[in-house]
Amino acid sequence: MEPVEVELAEALPTPQAKPLARVTKLALRIVPLVLLVAAVFVLRREFKGLSWDAVGKAMDGWGHLAIIAALVLAVLSFLLMGVVEWLGLRWAGAKLPWGVAVAGSFLAGAIGHAIGANLLVAGAVRARLYDRYGVTLTQVAVTTLFNGMSFAVGLGALGGGGLLLASQAELAATAIPVSLARSAGAVLLAGSLGWVLLCMVRRRPLSAFGRSLTLPAGRDAVLQLIIGVADNGIAAGIVWVLLPHGTTSYASFVGAYAVACVAGLISSVPGGAGVFESAISTLLPKAEAAPLAAAFLGYRLAYYLLPLIIASAALFGDTLLERLRKR
Repeated sequence: MEPVEVELAEALPTPQAKPLARVTKLALRIVPLVLLVAAVFVLRREFKGLSWDAVGKAMDGWGHLAIIAALVLAVLSFLLMGVVEWLGLRWAGAKLPWGVAVAGSFLAGAIGHAIGANLLVAGAVRARLYDRYGVTLTQVAVTTLFNGMSFAVGLGALGGGGLLLASQAELAATAIPVSLARSAGAVLLAGSLGWVLLCMVRRRPLSAFGRSLTLPAGRDAVLQLIIGVADNGIAAGIVWVLLPHGTTSYASFVGAYAVACVAGLISSVPGGAGVFESAISTLLPKAEAAPLAAAFLGYRLAYYLLPLIIASAALFGDTLLERLRKR
């Protein structure tokens, strides 16, 4: 049985590989355009007859507090990712300073989320940053997998809990039948809690399909669940705070958000652009078109485009300083 982390480590480029620099430059030039084009396509398809003036007026109606709240939530989400990064590095046996872990998490997350192929891209960025601290590719792979599982169990628990806690009246505002919502919610929540229980009781690696996965300790799995729920809940809140008051309850919204995130991941489209928006639009048929479209744009700006630009500029600056030091 080949460990999953070893297989991922073998797929990562070495820190000295030039393709990583080319990927970063390509991301800065292409990905923002891809996201914007996809957003425009979705808006034209899902919101036929909707004028840009209406979307602009909806954005004007946000108010300063909603904009500040969206930006603060985005910052909090990336900080929580940094906490998971630090835990993952320690689990992998690499004890890096807190600030380094937060910076590495932000750069890997901002670029990996937007480009797609998150495990490989985020792992490559981590390998580039952590090489100077003596972190091996296997440790990078372990950290990347730890982050991925935290996101997965957190999203499952958040979405499942939202679907179970939302009232029938709240679910009526969505396109999710009550029976399906309750069943899906139970499955999602059971899967997340099952992961934690498995980590608590099983000491040996988990083997399946010719691969093996070393499970984190029960304490780490609990932290994965708690932080993952908080992180995904905060990310969902970015869209929710930009919607007009009373559009939908938070509990029912996070259920739709979880489904939309999964659809975006399965699609392999960079950032789930277009697929995510289309899924939420379908699941929230009673939401007004203009405010919903405006919230999508605000979410993409605060959680994808702005972090991507900052991360790409930071990587460029780090590369430039590294070359100057070598000279």
